[in-house]
Amino acid sequence: MTLSELRTSKNFILAGVLLMLGGDFLFALNDAMGKWLVASFSVGQVVLIRSIGAFLILGPMIARQGPEKLWRMERPGLQLLRVITATLDTALFYAAVVYLPLADVMSFYMAGPIYVAALSHLLLGEKVGWRRWAAVLIGFCGVLIMLNPSSAAFSLPSIFALIGSISFAFVIILSRLLRGTSDTTLVTWQTVGALVVGGALAIGDWKTPGALDFGAMLLLGVVSCGAHLMITRALKLAPASTLAPLHYTLLLWAVVFGLVFFNDVPSSRILIGSGIIVLAGLFIFHRQKVVDTVPPENVASTIN
Repeated sequence: MTLSELRTSKNFILAGVLLMLGGDFLFALNDAMGKWLVASFSVGQVVLIRSIGAFLILGPMIARQGPEKLWRMERPGLQLLRVITATLDTALFYAAVVYLPLADVMSFYMAGPIYVAALSHLLLGEKVGWRRWAAVLIGFCGVLIMLNPSSAAFSLPSIFALIGSISFAFVIILSRLLRGTSDTTLVTWQTVGALVVGGALAIGDWKTPGALDFGAMLLLGVVSCGAHLMITRALKLAPASTLAPLHYTLLLWAVVFGLVFFNDVPSSRILIGSGIIVLAGLFIFHRQKVVDTVPPENVASTIN
């Protein structure tokens, strides 16, 4: 590789890192806005109007790609399963933050990479060594600490967060299996699924929003869609192994936004559990980087 090519590669990686950090910030902002809105409106109503807002960004992208391409999908069964799990991920997250602090819910979602490591072995046939299996088990211990199994029963909001985080992991796995499908198509059908389910849940539980609240729900969709697109672009510019640990900045932003906007202070149980999960996840990323060599095509040579 020439000096010029090396500099270009480093520039792409830096751009990917910055986009990843920006996308995670937008996701955390989306989560804080969602928590504020579901305090006054039903989850279904927020998800419905949020999905409509996402089409302010998706609309021009669909027009550029061509609407007919939305129907030319690989493996329709997996596409449908991805829509279902993505919708569960979104709806259960908002259902959980109605009752739990933002950082608590986000801590459950930080276990996503741990679930991905386990599911990759079971569903994708990827080899997971004993060190990563040990990290997966340790990560599950962190989840159990947050669930507080010594209670008479797990709280329903915690169960929402747990199932939502597992759904999130399935979305990642299914996205790998459907990597031949364009980002526009994946995000569009994911948004359509959320729109349909949100509309169904909003029936009988509709509260007419004022202009400010309606605009905030539309903006929620714009912010969320923008975050998806930034992270998708980041993964095309830099290796996933470089970017994945940056995803844990979401937890930091969740703590900050929770303190500033909702006066939520994470409990020691949540801090200990999330700390275990983060350490286990970082070790899994490290072992993945050690075991695998990053292929050249994971670093973009051109910007589309």
